[in-house]
Amino acid sequence: MRRASVERNTKETRIKATVNLDGTGEYSVATGIGFLDHMLEQLSRHSLMDLAVEAQGDTHIDFHHTTEDTGIAIGEAVNRALGERRGIARYGSALVPMDETLSRVAIDLSNRPYLIWRVNFTKPKLGDMDTELFKEWFQAFAQAAGATLHVENLYGENNHHIVESCYKGLARSLREAAALDPRKADAVPSTKGTLGGSL
Repeated sequence: MRRASVERNTKETRIKATVNLDGTGEYSVATGIGFLDHMLEQLSRHSLMDLAVEAQGDTHIDFHHTTEDTGIAIGEAVNRALGERRGIARYGSALVPMDETLSRVAIDLSNRPYLIWRVNFTKPKLGDMDTELFKEWFQAFAQAAGATLHVENLYGENNHHIVESCYKGLARSLREAAALDPRKADAVPSTKGTLGGSL
């Protein structure tokens, strides 16, 4: 199984993240931020990636460090679990409707991190969480996972639905991109023979 664990300890946060790309969507998430926990549970369930996250951070200041560092830790664990990325589909995309909302997510597990974020919110907070922090999480994840990631909310009104459809879109596209193709089990999905660097 493609499984990896990461521990990230700084003066601001202490985080342990474990992923199993070939799991069944089982999760155990405790970040100290209720809404972020809810989103990470969606990520696990809809990607079928088993996910365990324990985080302690300086949430008495704000949620920024814990949110960003959780994205880094999960992304790094995904990166390690992918290994040389041999045999993976590499690309994935998803259109996710949620009531009045529709979001589109596309991913390339290219080992060339990049984020396009076209998501706007009409409220500064969801629960106690600043909505601007969702971009920080996706940026941190993309960077650490070595993923080119495009996230776009096409339309929607409810801010909860908007962000949840983005996480579910990431889950579905990641599930597709990380899937193994038995026809190319030993091949890196690139004409270069390796992923990363230039095209």
